[in-house]
Amino acid sequence: MIKSMTGFGRAEVITSERKIAVELKSVNHRYLDLSIKMPKKLSFLEGAVRNLLKKYIQRGKVDVFITYEDYSLSCAALKYNKELAKEYLSYIREMAEEFGLENDIKATTLSRYPEVLSMEEQSLDEEELWGCLEGVLKEACEKFVATRLREGENLKQDLLGKLKGLDEKVCMVEERSPQVVDTYREKLEAKVHELLEDSQIDDSRIAAEVVMFSDKICNDEETVRLHSHIQGMKKMLDEKEGIGRKLDFMAQEMNREANTILSKSSDLIISDIAIDLKTEIEKIREQIQNIE
Repeated sequence: MIKSMTGFGRAEVITSERKIAVELKSVNHRYLDLSIKMPKKLSFLEGAVRNLLKKYIQRGKVDVFITYEDYSLSCAALKYNKELAKEYLSYIREMAEEFGLENDIKATTLSRYPEVLSMEEQSLDEEELWGCLEGVLKEACEKFVATRLREGENLKQDLLGKLKGLDEKVCMVEERSPQVVDTYREKLEAKVHELLEDSQIDDSRIAAEVVMFSDKICNDEETVRLHSHIQGMKKMLDEKEGIGRKLDFMAQEMNREANTILSKSSDLIISDIAIDLKTEIEKIREQIQNIE
């Protein structure tokens, strides 16, 4: 099934120790562009996160938001700097003796001095944290891909409908082309009769002129290629993934054939059909831009 480049996925895990939430959303882009926003304390996992995302996503501008809350008390510990406390106390005693002051220092007072007591953040268990993040990230990616697949199926049905209409217009060109030649023959014969009046008409000369005109406006090659491209695009829509660029290239080729038909045409009806072909092909190209 084809995938759209528009998608959304969210997942979270909550335990007694932490909460991790992952959210992904994407829009169209020519290549894969990952923008990852995560807490600084998890930045060491960014490489692993990118590698995992690339297993699920080939194209698109993807914004990834990862939030982390730590509920455990083990994330920080109280640190007592004994040596610094001794140094503070030594200087306080020295000051009291030098200036004849009462030394009324208490333990609670000393504990408030800078860096005597401080909170020290404990190192994280990287393997445990990645194991927790990996699970929720995979869940978010699976939901994200599911939305892309649903949207991709809608795109496929829309494209199939447009390709069917395009094929019908190509058939209209094929049906009209012989009529253009016949009309040209009739006009040529009438013009020659008018000029020569009762003189004998050289049928072979008229036939030669008709053949030259027919060769000039012949669009058999273009219509055959268009039918082929349409069938080829339908087959591509049944491929699994990564077809966006190939479809875009084929749409460009289809547009080139429609341009050629328009440039060769001397018939108003065929010219109008060729313009309609170009319009429909452009609509198809716009939809293809949404495919991964």
